[in-house]
Amino acid sequence: MENELRVALAQISPVWLNKKLTLEKIESSISEAAKEKAELIVFGEALLPGYPFWLAYTNGAAWNLKVNKQLHAHYITNAIDPESGELDVLKKMAKEHHIAIYIGIIERAKDRGGHSIYASLVYINEEGQIKSVHRKLQPTYDERLTWAPGDGNGLRVHPLKKFTVGGLNCWENWMPLPRAALYGQGENLHIAVWPGSLHNTKDITRFIARESRSYVISVSGLMTKHDFPKDTPYLEQILETCPDTLANGGSAIAGPDGKWEVEPITFKEGIFYHTLDFNRVLEERQNFDPVGHYSRPDVTKLIVNRERQSTIEIIENK
Repeated sequence: MENELRVALAQISPVWLNKKLTLEKIESSISEAAKEKAELIVFGEALLPGYPFWLAYTNGAAWNLKVNKQLHAHYITNAIDPESGELDVLKKMAKEHHIAIYIGIIERAKDRGGHSIYASLVYINEEGQIKSVHRKLQPTYDERLTWAPGDGNGLRVHPLKKFTVGGLNCWENWMPLPRAALYGQGENLHIAVWPGSLHNTKDITRFIARESRSYVISVSGLMTKHDFPKDTPYLEQILETCPDTLANGGSAIAGPDGKWEVEPITFKEGIFYHTLDFNRVLEERQNFDPVGHYSRPDVTKLIVNRERQSTIEIIENK
């Protein structure tokens, strides 16, 4: 059974910008997946505590606007600091149920001063250890008004049974070189996390699978205007202009031949299951392997800087 991996796609909405209640919802999803014998569960981008949807509906780029300042401060207050133990409950559940977890969080990073936030993809292994925190390299468009750009420290892959798993956030999946960085480390199960919507997942999921000859799991969140908590700052202003549906899901799995194993699921909240067969990876690498027999490192080669970036280096006498 080492060749098989049972995976769970947690397509859920957050309790928007409320880290405590969203975390409780995530815990419930992990418990449910564990009962179904899942060995890996994946959650969407920025799920904990939510995607910054307000930026598109509050004149987000306006300079010095109070509404955006206050929502940004509220966002930071609900961001996650893994180093202070805010993910310990997930680590405990991973170990207890022997289930690996990929989850998108908004990270409040102490090593960058603690006042800027990052869209980070966290991997917790089945032993309950945080093995990587990948900060999104380049926030997309209006995301740059609230998220800081990350670094290459989290461009890592991890063993999971016979598989080698790695992941990227949202439109990072369109960046050829970060994909190649994971391929070069032996990735054969790629995790792509999204805030939601079919238009994001319907093409790139299959494209990466065909390019890498790997399994690709895309997991998205959900969000409707009814999911905004009543205590959201400036809620009335947001609701005046936002559509009924902000994120419609689109979670899916493509096999190593690029064909759908689980077609995109939209407008449906839940946890969806599938079993992957590692041997399929080996079969599809027969005629194409982008970093093996079908590569020319003597002609083109990628350099990856995995140093965690910081503005200071402290040197003290011992």
